[in-house]
Amino acid sequence: MLRSLQDRSDFRADISTLHRITTLKEVARGGEACEEIQVSGGLRIDKISHQDQIGQTPDHTRIKDPGAIAPLFERLRTKVLACVKCPNLVASRHSVVFGTGNPSAELMFVGEAPGADEDIQGEPFVGRAGELLTKIIETMGYQRSEVYIANVLKCRPDMPPGSSGNRQPTRTEMETCLPYLREQIALIQPKAMVALGATAMRGLFGKEAPMNQMRGRWHFFSSIPVMATFHPSYLLRNQALSVKRKVWEDMLQVLEKLGHPISEKQKNYFLAR
Repeated sequence: MLRSLQDRSDFRADISTLHRITTLKEVARGGEACEEIQVSGGLRIDKISHQDQIGQTPDHTRIKDPGAIAPLFERLRTKVLACVKCPNLVASRHSVVFGTGNPSAELMFVGEAPGADEDIQGEPFVGRAGELLTKIIETMGYQRSEVYIANVLKCRPDMPPGSSGNRQPTRTEMETCLPYLREQIALIQPKAMVALGATAMRGLFGKEAPMNQMRGRWHFFSSIPVMATFHPSYLLRNQALSVKRKVWEDMLQVLEKLGHPISEKQKNYFLAR
């Protein structure tokens, strides 16, 4: 595919396309980013980093051929499922929770880490919080299979023997696992992302701030717009209509960013009557 692009006389080698090609080459090789890439005409970009690659391709140059992405995505999955970087997590996990959904999705949801249910089933957001997230996705007008759902941390944080519940991932754990999420984002290239909860925001951006200060506005993971909102588990603990409305207002902003029409019924969800 890369050779055919280089041989084409009409190929416009702008910076965003070069970024995209570099990402595809890096993931295919399973190694670090290429030091340089050269296309016809002698144009060359040197030392493109992971962070530079992510989200740099505007919508009009997005490469969305499932046939091209699928093998690269499967190769990444194989690499992540075999990860042993965190010995404590390897010793306690039942499964590595890679992610689920459409690898060509325009919308991506990112949580913090798998819980007990996700660890057993190997899929993110399958417990009560997952059921609520699925309802939110469907109310937005999507099927769960049409978006992509992943976590910053791919393994459930280990718990002391005899303890129940879940713990938040540490900064070190998230920093160790974040390159995998970056590679997922580079392949999926969503038009927008939703960060579910303060821990997910901390993993993505290193932000240490209350969710009330971060939600409802756009942040940018490279050039990809990210909406911060409350984690579904927070909504399960706090059933106030006003809190549900805040999350829904965040989702309405996402739909608007993606250019989706919003019905009057959608506009009026969770409004006091």
